[in-house]
Amino acid sequence: MGDVVNLNDRRKKKAREEKAAGAAANRARFGRTKGEKKLEEKLRTAEIRKLDGAKRETDTDDSQET
Repeated sequence: MGDVVNLNDRRKKKAREEKAAGAAANRARFGRTKGEKKLEEKLRTAEIRKLDGAKRETDTDDSQET
């Protein structure tokens, strides 16, 4: 005769495994160290400063048109 299997335990075990797999995916996607976050912020602000420094001045005064 076969072994007796508790289906509730199997269902709960499967749910725990799926939740753990989702958590691992989130850690891979969002989990970054504090140093990595700071480095990314530094690079982003440096890029913004670089772009702002390269902007051209535009003449918005309409009274000079002839």
